[in-house]
Formats: sequence, structure tokens, C-alpha cells
Amino acid sequence: MKIMTKYIFVTGGVSSSLGKGIIAASLGKLLQSRGFSVSILKLDPYINVDPGTLNPYEHGECYVTEDGAETDLDLGHYERFLNITTSQANNVTTGRIYQTVINKERAGAYLGKTVQVVPHITDEIKRNIMNLSNKEYDIILVEIGGTVGDIESLPYIEAMRQMRWELGRENCLTIHLTLIPYLKAAGELKTKPAQHSVKELLSSGVQPDILVCRTEHSLSMELRRKLALFCNLDFGSVVEARDADSIYDVPLLMLKEKLDATVLTKLRLLERHEPKLDRWKSFLGLLKNPLHEIKIGLVGKYIELQDAYKSIHEAFVHAGAANECKVQLIYIHSSHINPSNVEETLKDLSGVIVAPGFGERGIEGKITTIQYLRENNVPFLGICLGMQCAVVEFAQNILGMKGAASTEMDPNTEFPVIDMMADQKNIQEKGGTMRLGAYPCELKKDSRAKLIYGKKNITERHRHRFEFNNAYLDQFEQAGMKAAGINPDTKLVEIVEIPSHRWFVGVQFHPEYKSRVEEPHPVFVDFVKACLGFHQEYNLGNAKKK
Repeated sequence: MKIMTKYIFVTGGVSSSLGKGIIAASLGKLLQSRGFSVSILKLDPYINVDPGTLNPYEHGECYVTEDGAETDLDLGHYERFLNITTSQANNVTTGRIYQTVINKERAGAYLGKTVQVVPHITDEIKRNIMNLSNKEYDIILVEIGGTVGDIESLPYIEAMRQMRWELGRENCLTIHLTLIPYLKAAGELKTKPAQHSVKELLSSGVQPDILVCRTEHSLSMELRRKLALFCNLDFGSVVEARDADSIYDVPLLMLKEKLDATVLTKLRLLERHEPKLDRWKSFLGLLKNPLHEIKIGLVGKYIELQDAYKSIHEAFVHAGAANECKVQLIYIHSSHINPSNVEETLKDLSGVIVAPGFGERGIEGKITTIQYLRENNVPFLGICLGMQCAVVEFAQNILGMKGAASTEMDPNTEFPVIDMMADQKNIQEKGGTMRLGAYPCELKKDSRAKLIYGKKNITERHRHRFEFNNAYLDQFEQAGMKAAGINPDTKLVEIVEIPSHRWFVGVQFHPEYKSRVEEPHPVFVDFVKACLGFHQEYNLGNAKKK
């Protein structure tokens, strides 16, 4: 018999960036490991319809789902932890809520009523939350972005309050993540900020059921009792979330704190079985006990904010563990690389990934980097713009096409080896109009790509407007750069590689979006393996420029 879908809301207090997404994903992992079907929804309070037009410095990485939704980076955590596929339905923004309500008002759907935040905006929020339950999940976690007390979050808090009233406390639970700061001068942890954040939540009509406390130091029994007393909670509902070495430790830390068991008790759910986390523990064992360590360079233009490349970073964590190797990513700003310093900058690296991005800034540094890697037989992986830069570099320095470029950077180039797709040229609006989501790719028979994937047909996620210009394909292949993967429908080039090189692969898609803790992406796994091989040769003094 199917149980009624249960809802768990996760709110945050005191400070942003406490890790609501990690706590939600970790709890989801524990509940999933006990046999429950779980999904997670992120409610973002900004008025942008989606993060697709946001500068990465503003909001970090824009994560793309299989169905082409540009979403918050927390959806990446959800997919990596739970090994699930999310969609447009798993991320809701205030912009989307208001856009839907206004469109309904223009269509006369409200029959002349005055449209207000309550009930029209809150009803639309609830509709989006309940929409996920149509897929018959046992439990849906709902992460509310921002911090309790933010003006932007108020409609979401009110929608949560209404759902708790309508569904009952046994079907709708609230976890409040807060901060217990340590004052070095006083030498003690302080609970007052947490008390005030709970008071703020109470003023909106919501009593949290569980308090999860981020802290640098362990919470004493006395502090837990104090928090329970002043926050209207039983002692067992105060959970310590100590700073961890890795985000992948958090599920086991929450298991130790019995967060999942407390949740099941409050939701009146019978335990199905003990948590089955063998694969997760095996991954952690490999992650924490590497046999090797290598440095891989990440050349990009947003290196000041590592969240801009969050999925890439995590994909290397997964691939490193699969190779029993710790990967230290060295972030290098592409604008700082030029022909006079490229060798000095890259000489100690076992491989380099040239990252995706948009715009002209730092392009010359990326091209210079790729030339050095190609000429010195150093492992190279290019993603999206990184792949396009590899094509431009090859055209300029091997095919002799001086001035070859992408029309994104030089609309008047004589050799547009990378050009805008025909169906993109008349698009005016920027949001949600790129080539987005999963597309098929057919791998060539004797290619490295087919060896990496172990099969002929794959699907990968995209986010771009510009493509390899097939008018030049024959020239590239005759000179040694092969099209290893082709879209079977559009014939667009998805993968390029240089077979004579140690490991030189550029992909138009974003493999990092599909890497999981329990299923590391094969492109990253094979790239790390190649980098490790290069590193070992270099240490033996056998690596030579070719």
C-alpha cells in the first residue's frame, strides 16, 4: 500500500551558505538507503526566472538537467548524492512563480479577483511543491533558499506554514539549519543567534521540528539542553552538524546523529531496513586513503569563485577515488597565461582541463595553454568552450588559418571554425534559449571516446550556442584532429580528439553534470588515469616532448 507523500522543509537561519543543500541531500541519501523513494525540490527566492543569465560570480555554477532546465547548483548535489535525475520540476524561483501568476491573471484565470501574495502566490508555490508528488515519491525534501527573515523568502515560509496546517504535522516536517558560532575571545560557543533565528521562524507561524546546528566545535549536553529548552524542542531533536573534511562525510555524520531515525519517528514512518551504505562507505575509503596524488590544472576565467566550477570539481573527486588517487585542482586564470609564461605555469601539472565559459576575456590564454599541451604531449580535456578553443588553436597552428576564431569572439573572422548554430541566429531573448539538456551522440568505431564509454551510443547534457563548423571538418580530420562523436540527428560534432596524442579530448557537452559518487563519469575517470600515467612517467624521468 502506497503511503501518503511526506514533506520535509529545510530552512536556514543566522547566515547564508550554511549548507542547506548538503544537509537536505545527506538526509535524502539516508532515507533512500532505508528503502524510501525520495526527491528534492529547491525553492529559490530571487526574481530571475532561472539562473541561466546570472554571472557565475553572482550565483556560482548554473546546473543543467536532462530536460534542459537551467537550475541552481544545489540540484547537482541532489543528483550526485542520491544518484537520481532531476528536472525543471525540482527547481522553482520567485521569478517563475510570479511569471506564472501574472500570465494566469492576463488570461482571466482569476475571474476578476484582486491578485495577491496570499493566496495566489502562495497557492502557486504549493502547487509546484505538490506537483512532484504526482510521481509517487514517499518523501519530498523542500529546501528553501536564503535565510529566515529575508523579505524575499516570506512567501515560501507562508506556503510552508499553510502546508503544515493543511497536511498535518505527521505529514509535513520542518528542519531548521542554524549556526552556533565560536567566539575565540570568550572561548565558547554561543547559542543566542540560533535562538533568534528560531524566534524569527516562530514569528511567521512555524515551529521547527528539528534543529540542525552547524558548528566548528562539538556541542556539549548542556548546550543541547539549552537549545532544546529555548527553541521548544525535545532534546533528541537538536542535531550537531560539525564541520567535516568532505561534504561526502555528512551523510554518515547525520546517521551518527540519528537525523534520519528522528525524521521517521516524527513522520510516523516505520523503518523498512537499516541504511545500506556499502557503496558510499567504499567510496569514502578510496577518497580518504589514496595511493597516489597528482596536480591537474583548471584553466578558466571564474577561478576566484570555485562554485563556478562546482560540478567539475566534484567530478574530479569521484574520478580520483575511482583511480585511488587524490586530485589536487590548481585553479589558473586564463587571462594570466601568455606565451612567455605558459611553460613555467604548467610545468608541474600532470594534466590540464580548459573550462567552459562565455565571452572573449581570457580566450588567448586558453589557446596558448592548449598549444603548449598539444605540443608537449600533456593530457588535455576541453569542455564546451574549452573544446572550441582546441579547434581554434589547431586551425591557427596546424592548418595555417591565421585569424581562425569562433564567431562568438570575432564575428568577421575569415575562418569561422566555430560558428553559431543556424537555429540560434535569430534568437533575441537570452534566458533558456541555448542548446540545453540531453542530446544523443554516436561514437566512432576506433575512437578513444568509444573506448572510454565502452559503447557506441551515449547521451550528454549541453549548454551553448556555438558549434564546430562542419565546412572545415575534412581539413581537420586530414590533419590529425578527428571527430570522435557526432550527433546522429543534426550531424553536429560533439567530440574531437587527436589520436596521435597521449590524451587529447575536447567535448562540446558537459560530462561533469552526470558524474555521481557511485557512478563517476567515464571521461573524468579516464582523464585522471592518463594524468596519473603521465605523472608517473615524469617522476621516472621518461616523459619527453614529442
